[in-house]
Amino acid sequence: MPARNPLFQPFQIGSLKLPNRVVMAPMTRSFAVRGAPTADTAAYYKRRAEAEVGLIVTEGTVIDRPVSKTDPWVPDFFGEAALAGWRGVVEAVHGAGGLIAPQLWHVGPRPDPIVKTWEPVGRIDSASGIRTWDGSRVAPMTEEDIADTIDAFARSAAHAVALGFDCIEIHGAHGYLIDDFLWHKTNLRTDRWGGPTVGERARFAVEVARRIRDEMPPDMPLIFRLSQWKGLDFDARVAESPKELGEWLMPLAEAGVDIFHCSQRRFWEPAFAGSDLNLAGWARKVTGQATITVGSVGLSDEFIGGAHSTPVSLDELNRRLERGDFDLVAVGRALLADPSWALKVRDGRSAEMLGYDRSMRDILF
Repeated sequence: MPARNPLFQPFQIGSLKLPNRVVMAPMTRSFAVRGAPTADTAAYYKRRAEAEVGLIVTEGTVIDRPVSKTDPWVPDFFGEAALAGWRGVVEAVHGAGGLIAPQLWHVGPRPDPIVKTWEPVGRIDSASGIRTWDGSRVAPMTEEDIADTIDAFARSAAHAVALGFDCIEIHGAHGYLIDDFLWHKTNLRTDRWGGPTVGERARFAVEVARRIRDEMPPDMPLIFRLSQWKGLDFDARVAESPKELGEWLMPLAEAGVDIFHCSQRRFWEPAFAGSDLNLAGWARKVTGQATITVGSVGLSDEFIGGAHSTPVSLDELNRRLERGDFDLVAVGRALLADPSWALKVRDGRSAEMLGYDRSMRDILF
């Protein structure tokens, strides 16, 4: 191991004391049973904690709204059985010396493209009623719907605190419900939840963050995951400039977000012209808050690419981390393929690094 590998330097924010900068990225696994994580789920996360992943962010886990998920195998974050399952996950990870955050999620108008045969019961939640996967229209969320959804996020946050999670992440990316309010193509509202600027369209995200923060201890970090790209539009942009990025993120920081988790398909790509800073780099620059970068870390192809990705050098990642562009690095498919990824990187065991194959999505190991 190099004398000073930046990935393996400690990091602290609030009550969260991380032994290194490696974060397990949230990855939908669809192995819950009637909405509840199982003993296999707990073992899956425990293996990564045993192998010294600094912080584990769970797969997306949904709040208590009628159509918060469109995949029956996605876990809930409400109800006695699901919460008992998550307690088991927390205990397993803590028992292995790890730290863990739940990712609180509502899919909004975006389905899981893998699941085509299951139709949830209830009306779809969305900013303006645009079903982004087929272009059809439904009724937009009412004030009552919005208030109940914000309450549901807050209740799940309270559950996370009670269960002993170490921090909380809000899923505000990829075209799901919170992001549906942020993007100008899907939020056409003319009331207080919409508007021509991203700062106006951020109101829903800000209120969710504010209510979640109210349920958390003051020193417990709150993470917000964001992206420019959407699941059905990889070229989408919420912010066209650093100025607009600031208008988007500063109200979230003021509402209590401590860390911005900035999702890109390829972490090395610049977010805006005129600089090589990626999205996490710009988020850190315009807000002063800590950031997480993510996107094809350690692999030859991004997740939309080929069926198989092979290990690659981390030199460019480490250069940017050492430069101070971002604070933490989220690793997805490489950690899905290999629970011991962090240990192998730390110890310089490059010959033992494993590639990723799409078939691994269907296995929990």
